[in-house]
Amino acid sequence: MGKARKNRVRASRADPIARAAKPPSDPELAKLRESKILPILKDLKNPEAKSRTQAASAIANIVQDAKTRKLLLREQVVHIVLTETLTDNSIDSRAAGWEILKVLAEEEEADFCVHLYRLDILTAIEHAAKAILDTLTSTEPPFSKLTKAQQRIVWEITSSLLALLNLLGMAREEIVTAIVANQTIVRFLFRLAASESTPQDTYEETLSCLTTLSEDNLVLGQAMTNDQETRCYDVLLKLASGSGPRSVMACGVLHNVFSSLQWLDHSPGKDGACDAVLIGTLTRALEHVPASSAVANGNANQGAVVQLALEILASIGADLQETLEKGNRSQPKDGDEWNGIEDKPEAEADDAMDVDGDSNAGDDDDEDKEDDEDDDDMEEGEEDDDDDIGDLEADMEKVTGADDPLDSGDLDDLPTLGAFVQQAIPQLVRLCNIQIDSEESLAIQSNALTALNNIAWTVSCIDFSESENSNIYDAWYPAAKKIWVKAITPIVEADNADLDLATQIASLAWAIARSLGANVPLTPGQHRKFIALYQAAKNQPKPAEGQEVDPLQGLGVKCVGILGSLARDPAPLDLNREIGVFLVTLLQSCEQDKTIPPADVVEAVNQIFDIYGDEATEHDKEVFWKEGFYKHLEEFLPKLRALAKTIDKRAQSELRDKADEAVLNLVRFLKYKKTHAPKEGKEGGRGGRKEGRVLNEKAMAMR
Repeated sequence: MGKARKNRVRASRADPIARAAKPPSDPELAKLRESKILPILKDLKNPEAKSRTQAASAIANIVQDAKTRKLLLREQVVHIVLTETLTDNSIDSRAAGWEILKVLAEEEEADFCVHLYRLDILTAIEHAAKAILDTLTSTEPPFSKLTKAQQRIVWEITSSLLALLNLLGMAREEIVTAIVANQTIVRFLFRLAASESTPQDTYEETLSCLTTLSEDNLVLGQAMTNDQETRCYDVLLKLASGSGPRSVMACGVLHNVFSSLQWLDHSPGKDGACDAVLIGTLTRALEHVPASSAVANGNANQGAVVQLALEILASIGADLQETLEKGNRSQPKDGDEWNGIEDKPEAEADDAMDVDGDSNAGDDDDEDKEDDEDDDDMEEGEEDDDDDIGDLEADMEKVTGADDPLDSGDLDDLPTLGAFVQQAIPQLVRLCNIQIDSEESLAIQSNALTALNNIAWTVSCIDFSESENSNIYDAWYPAAKKIWVKAITPIVEADNADLDLATQIASLAWAIARSLGANVPLTPGQHRKFIALYQAAKNQPKPAEGQEVDPLQGLGVKCVGILGSLARDPAPLDLNREIGVFLVTLLQSCEQDKTIPPADVVEAVNQIFDIYGDEATEHDKEVFWKEGFYKHLEEFLPKLRALAKTIDKRAQSELRDKADEAVLNLVRFLKYKKTHAPKEGKEGGRGGRKEGRVLNEKAMAMR
């Protein structure tokens, strides 16, 4: 008879998170673990509250050391703190536990914050925040009646919670969503921001946390403006009209709120609220920086406030582009630095240009056999009829980037732009010329240039050829002229070897040149400085492996853009000719000179479209045709096709798209120019020996 089966006795499953860690192989670390880490962790679990508190405080003091921190993490200190220390009866132990987590989050990478989030740290933060809210709002006893030691512990825990929330918010978007969805945490933040009793350091941490969480966050923006319990929004708005660090930080929060709620110039919020109300306060913060030093009045902390004000101004300047677009005041120009030329649908483009080859220049499988068809089509320009000429003119308008008309505009309807021009720009220009004697002063100069760059690019997208925008131009011209004379020229003339600074200056100069055109206050021969800067850009070191760099934002591209903008009608003939020779020579040299990046070539082609697209200008006959540019561009077309094919579609998709567009547009451009050439120009364009020789001689002279 079989024996009855005995029930198996199963041991309790061990906690996989709290499993014992293996000792490190490094003898030094192994000794440190045995002598310091294990004893202190043992005390952290001691039944006596005093020992636990002392151990938690000791860990908070030593966790900043890299070796000690790594050993503590190996021994599952996070699990111990979350499950035991934060639930300790002793408030001192809990305060030390939050300090440990804060320091770990500050010292470790963002992945650590994601790890904390997955361990449900927000629930622990919610409970701690509720306890602090209850303490702050209690009437029996009032918070002010607590002892100094008790108040200090409350603010220490508060500071740790704020730092953790800030770091969690910067780690991942889903964590921001979870934080904002927690009503207790949001009330906690609003209460701290609205209270006058919050200590200065804690208040600044609160506003810093709100700035992080409020960026592009409609939910938090609505919660703040609708809050009737603390009236946090009203408090911040009043604070933003004052001066000092709190006011600048309040401006940062409100800028994010205005942006998320779409409180723009054309659709302001409560009492006309938009970014314009913040610029005065931010500008006043810049006035404290003397020209001789970046530290205002000997206060090192003021430098951080100035940099924050500059960062907020830069963000406002960038967001103003959205204001203009959503206010239907302007549309970005075709050929902008970030957009390129928008082409017709393929079938429509083929019909308009009467090109037998495929209009998609990016199709590598068919391009080779279509190249010959496109070249043959180039020889048939004399047979175009009147209808085809009309189509070519419409197509040329597409190539040269005709702008959409704008609604009427003035600075009364653009208060943020008006505040920038009247208040911020003079201070920003001044900070571009401060004495560079420290890392801080260098950062202030860089941030000032960034703010100027953002606003200048926004204005450069306004079509000043429309009479309705003359008021904007009249207000912008003196400011832009001052930027060029006081900020751009001194740095360009100094021949500074700092290529990072040169890149910033070149971007700013391009934006100013786009908006002012021939009215740029050039000094004699100043355009040659940008030609020299372009040559220097070709020799700059390649980016480190794995470093992502946008080829369309390179220094060379910016220099080409500046020169192209300076050469446009009504630029002097000599200036136009010299820049035109430089651009065409660049195109001719790209096949042999491997230091010329493809992005520079594409930008040079696009600039030639803009400079010589209108046959009615003096430059067309006196420069384009007399210098034989047509012949050189015709010879360059196959090289451009070959160059486009070398650009990896997956690695550099935007650059490849722009190169393909440039190929298609160059075919259109050449066909249009042949149809509209002056009689003597056609002969020169087809023969071109004399003109080509002149161009080569001028190119050699420039080199």
